[in-house]
Amino acid sequence: MSDNELGLFLRIRREAVTPAEVGLPAGARRRTPGLRRSEPATLAGVSVEYVTRPEQGRDRHPSPQVLSALAEALGLAASERIHMHHLVKGADAGFDCMGGASPVRTVRPTVRALLDRLDPAPAVLVNRLSEVLARTSGYERLAGPVGLLDGSPPNPARYVFTDPRARSTYPGRGLVADEQAAALKRVPFRADGHVTQLADELAVTGGPEFTGRVDTLPGLPRSSGITRLVHPEAGEPRRAHETLELPADDQRLLVHLPADDSTAAALDRLTGRRPGALRAVPG
Repeated sequence: MSDNELGLFLRIRREAVTPAEVGLPAGARRRTPGLRRSEPATLAGVSVEYVTRPEQGRDRHPSPQVLSALAEALGLAASERIHMHHLVKGADAGFDCMGGASPVRTVRPTVRALLDRLDPAPAVLVNRLSEVLARTSGYERLAGPVGLLDGSPPNPARYVFTDPRARSTYPGRGLVADEQAAALKRVPFRADGHVTQLADELAVTGGPEFTGRVDTLPGLPRSSGITRLVHPEAGEPRRAHETLELPADDQRLLVHLPADDSTAAALDRLTGRRPGALRAVPG
């Protein structure tokens, strides 16, 4: 697996930006997706070498000025700039962004109260290892029958990469697998011993399905999106998820809402609520 997460992140972000997005002509015979290295270099006012060295891992600690200029040239969001800052620190062999702290597995009373308020919507609380710490009854009815809550503790990352049922549960399994791998890479990937242990396990049990994503995905999962799930009672509900970060505990609360009226009706039947208890998210 890659030991140059900063370079991987910069390259993937560069390849995701089109010339039109930064006011450059597309030109002909482009052999690379997104921007050529010379283009963000020009926009940032630095030499191509300043772009090439970090991407290739020959410079693990670019100056703050260069990183700031590249962030502007690539149009990085605030969360991406913070992630890039963590990756620079994570390049130090002795750096542990969590200070060796174990993943938090306790749930604060106010967070439990929030989950109670969210019912009947499916919602789940996970820590940085993707371990399920708490969930609503709506999530149990949705996730339990497909095996997502098996294990002690349940772990959606393990399920997606190692459980054969995941292939039939998620018609868009590739996208779900991308999200799970990216979520594990939210911290500097090899600077957290607990995440590293899980990653090594998944590298063996999940094989290229996992390692290929680790080597090609930046460590920022989408905070929202729509996924489908095949359920024995609810059919194929389309869920719009929203991620709420709880930085004090390094936990995430994922809330799933129906993405259309048929899904809203199916989830109402599943939870035994009156029709209309869950409303579809406006498109």
